[in-house]
Amino acid sequence: MREFVLKNGIKACIKQNKNTPRAALTLNISINDEEKTAGLYSVMNRLLLKGTKKYSSEDIANILDENAIELYTEMKSDYLRFRFVCLNEDIETAVSILNDIIINSTFEEFEKEKNKLKGELLAELDSAKVKVSDLFTKTVYKNHFYGHSYTKILEELDKITKEDTISAYKNILEHGRKAVVLVSDAGNGDILEKYLGELPASKDTNSSISAPSALKQEKVELVKEDANQAQILQGWRVPTIGDKEYPVLMLLNIILGASGLSSRLFLELREKKGLAYTVRTSYEAHLKSAVFSIYIGTEPVNIQTSIEGFKEEINKIKSIPVSEEELHNAKNNLIGKQQFLSETNVQQANIMAYYSIMGKSFNYLETVIEEIKQVTSEDILSCANKFFTDDYVLAILKP
Repeated sequence: MREFVLKNGIKACIKQNKNTPRAALTLNISINDEEKTAGLYSVMNRLLLKGTKKYSSEDIANILDENAIELYTEMKSDYLRFRFVCLNEDIETAVSILNDIIINSTFEEFEKEKNKLKGELLAELDSAKVKVSDLFTKTVYKNHFYGHSYTKILEELDKITKEDTISAYKNILEHGRKAVVLVSDAGNGDILEKYLGELPASKDTNSSISAPSALKQEKVELVKEDANQAQILQGWRVPTIGDKEYPVLMLLNIILGASGLSSRLFLELREKKGLAYTVRTSYEAHLKSAVFSIYIGTEPVNIQTSIEGFKEEINKIKSIPVSEEELHNAKNNLIGKQQFLSETNVQQANIMAYYSIMGKSFNYLETVIEEIKQVTSEDILSCANKFFTDDYVLAILKP
């Protein structure tokens, strides 16, 4: 692995994986300002492959298809991600197209893409599970950029103009911090310098996105008349990437609900009590905040029983130390997952660029794995008591 800085200040990393036929590149650009209108960044992202000064959207699609290049843009809460996968011999072609898209996008098909986005969001919200997640997100991050849920976007989508979209993109491109990772069979630093070294300089501008205000207990309900089952989400605000509790919360997630058949909630609420079709936990981290949540899909008559089941399992994890065997198994499960999710060139490029744009080292995953190994039963107990408090959001969707 070789780290260096391009002439415009972009942090770059090249990882050589011998005898791999396809190369993967990920370029992340930080989001330093909240979008002025919910959905603005989503619309912007959709337009980045719709043509440049040199190529139409059809031309781009044909070039990518002819060269077997998979190129994507993705809008995340804290950064804009460009990534591609291609054969090793086509790296220069792929990087040159990426450079053209980043610098020369014309944002054509604005109204068409905005209408398509509206239709897609409405279709997604027909799902009860998506609907309760939407309700939960805009409640747990009320009055904050992270709370721009599907329904919030639909409320404000018509206010977005093409001029707003272009201006937002220019601001991100000119003022964002940038990190790029290339994972391939051979080193190609010269290609990165040749094409990405011409991008606007990477700047260590501090994010103006504020930390969310303190969370207070809130229960929100939504009725969906055609729903076949109830959907429940309960969540707490917790520390995020880089905090000392980060590896502890990752393990709590595995123990409680993210390890499938062996997780506590699955065993207690589904297997023993027969309450759940689906039950799981999630730990979702942003730059300025994170949320730990529990989800269950159940019969409407079991709503209160399921909530009591959540409370019972949370109280157990807060009062009874996790056994050494359970903790050992959770560590093996989590470390195995981290390694499984970083096997391919694509996965490695994504995870390394992700940690870099979040302010960590390219190889931060190695640090995280070592920290996971050091977590004790006392750490689990302390963390659970510190953050699983009465200040939570409970979102319920029912028929």
